[in-house]
Amino acid sequence: MNARPRIPKMFDVERRYLRSSPPDLPSVISCQFAGIGAPAEGMKKARIAVAVGSRGIANLREIVSIVIRILRDAGAQPFIVPAMGSHGGATPEGQAHVLAGYGVTPETMAVPFDTRMDVRWIGKSENGIDVFFSVAAAEADGIVLINRVKPHTDFTGTLGSGILKMIAIGLGKEKGAAIAHAASSRLGHEVVIRAVARVALRATPILCGIAILEDQNHDTAELRVLKRESIEEEENTLFLRARSLMPSLPFDEIDLLIVDAIGKDLSGTGMDTNVIGRSVNGYSSSLIQAIPARPQIHRIFVRDLTQTTNGNAVGIGLADFATTRVVRAINFSSTYTNALTALSPSTAKIPIYFDTDRECIERALVSLALPESAIPKVVRIQNTLSMNCLQVSEVYLSALSGKGDLSVTRPPQDLEFDSFENLVPMRPARTDEN
Repeated sequence: MNARPRIPKMFDVERRYLRSSPPDLPSVISCQFAGIGAPAEGMKKARIAVAVGSRGIANLREIVSIVIRILRDAGAQPFIVPAMGSHGGATPEGQAHVLAGYGVTPETMAVPFDTRMDVRWIGKSENGIDVFFSVAAAEADGIVLINRVKPHTDFTGTLGSGILKMIAIGLGKEKGAAIAHAASSRLGHEVVIRAVARVALRATPILCGIAILEDQNHDTAELRVLKRESIEEEENTLFLRARSLMPSLPFDEIDLLIVDAIGKDLSGTGMDTNVIGRSVNGYSSSLIQAIPARPQIHRIFVRDLTQTTNGNAVGIGLADFATTRVVRAINFSSTYTNALTALSPSTAKIPIYFDTDRECIERALVSLALPESAIPKVVRIQNTLSMNCLQVSEVYLSALSGKGDLSVTRPPQDLEFDSFENLVPMRPARTDEN
């Protein structure tokens, strides 16, 4: 590379979303359970499987603990079953390790875990799909599912990630998930998830689902206990609410998006496709797009993996540039198992990578072929789940005047690099509320 491109000055911006009133989780969950008539008297000594997934849900440890306490107080014998399809490398140890990253362990929950990957055939859906379900969960006297409801990263429609998907794919373990994804490639994800979940709701001892909604600050906004008979209908309504609570980037056109970290704890695709406007089925990096995506991001640079993703780098294939440290941190077995089960090999492709953040940024800017006088439109975020603290290049300054939810917290200045030519951490958003 010849002359170094000029990295634009950046200023710190804080995005203020309206904060949800924090729910009193013990009270809300207890009342919600009582509202559906559960736990019932007949639950005494019943073995209840509590299904927990692989997402970094706010307050997950507390929610799981409360549910276990309520079940215990009713005389039941709860235990935990990982409900995450092929995640964690599709091994019992790997799935237990994923949950441990969220503080959910046999010790912290004081209940046993059943991490078996074994499944049994429980029927065939109306559209001909063989349905497999976790043996550990199916052998229980009852099943309680805990999951967040939000738009999915692999498909659009009137359903996303939530209780139905956990039933159809999470508790299908690797085999069930693979079959469901294969059918989805022909019939569509929403059609398959609904059809498979209906079979499981008829054939297994599912008691209820605990649906969690989060706001744009990644805080718990709402929690609902859904009765078995009304899970599908109520999740339809909750999905609309969840979609309205999704965080988003503040600009429609970005030359370079710098993402500090991606991970399975943040999104099913490491970084949320609903945020970055790129599909798991491929995207074009052309600077001229016939049908511009919104947002239209020309280059994405991923700096790191989260620690909790345990090396699962699914989603790295949606980036154009990455650091050498990201590539070295990849657990290829876990990543490839997940990508192949989901039939989305493009999400595991390795982008161009360089040793330092500075070189990645400079190479990305050169690849944009911008006019010499142009100031690149650069945005830096921590991840696609937490975007209340950003850095944006000086060219956006005039655009901020019409955005009342954005405020400048530090004037434009050069990006800060450490002695290894890597970016220093962004300053955290203020926690005071007005």
